[in-house]
Amino acid sequence: MEITFQVVVLLFFVAIIAGTIDAIAGGGGLITIPTLLAVGLPPGPAIATNKVGGIAGSAAATLHFLRIRQINLKHSRWMMLGTFLGSLAGGIALTRIDSSLLKQVIPILLIGFALYFLLSPKVGAEDHKERLTMAVYAATLAPLLGFYDGFFGPGVGTFLAISCVTLLGMNLVKATAHAKLLNLCSNLAALIFFALHGNIIWAYGLPMLAGQWVGGTIGARLVVKRGQQLIRVLMVIMAIVISVKMLMTP
Repeated sequence: MEITFQVVVLLFFVAIIAGTIDAIAGGGGLITIPTLLAVGLPPGPAIATNKVGGIAGSAAATLHFLRIRQINLKHSRWMMLGTFLGSLAGGIALTRIDSSLLKQVIPILLIGFALYFLLSPKVGAEDHKERLTMAVYAATLAPLLGFYDGFFGPGVGTFLAISCVTLLGMNLVKATAHAKLLNLCSNLAALIFFALHGNIIWAYGLPMLAGQWVGGTIGARLVVKRGQQLIRVLMVIMAIVISVKMLMTP
C-alpha cells in the first residue's frame, strides 16, 4: 500500500502520544488502531501493523527501566518466557475461537480494578510481601495474561501492572516497569505471528515504530519522575476509557 508524507507525519506524532500513555498506564492501542483505520487500513492489517509500534514503545520503556535498575532480568526470565509462549498460543487461538465473550467480561474487570485503585490510595505506594513467588507467577499468570494479549489484548498493561502489585508485592513504579517488560515479550510473540502470516503493512508500521520508541522513553521517564500518583491516575482513566470503548463497540 502507498503512503503519503502527510500520513507518515501523522502516524509518527500519534505514535508518540500513544507510546507515552502506554508506557505509563497501557491503552495506547486505543489511539493507534483507530488512527490506522482512519488512514485506510482494514481491521486485520491495522491490528497487526499496530504491533510494530507497540513493540517499539514497550522496548524503549523497558530499556529505560533496566537502566535505572527497576527490573531484574535474571529474576524475571521465566515470567518473560511464560508471557511470550502464552501470547503465541493466544495468536493461534485468535484464528480459531470467537472472542465476543471477552468483550462482555473484560470491561467489568477493568472497572472493578479502577475502583479498587481509586478507593485504595495506599495500594502500590511501596513494596509489600508477595503473595505468589515469581516462579508460580511465571507458571500461571504470565502465560495466562500473555495468552489474553495475543488473543484479545485491551487493558493487558493494566492487568499486568495490577497483578505485579497485588501478587508480587511490587510498588507501582516497579510494577509498571515489569508490566512493560512482559508486554514487550507478548508483543514480540504477536509480531512474529503476524509477520509470518503476512498481515503487517510495514510502510505504516515503521513511522509508528519510531514514534512509539520516542513516546515509550518519555512515558518511562515520567513514571520515574512523577511516581505512583501519576500511574494511579492514568491507570484509572485508561481502565475506564477502555471499558467504555469496549462496551460501546458492537
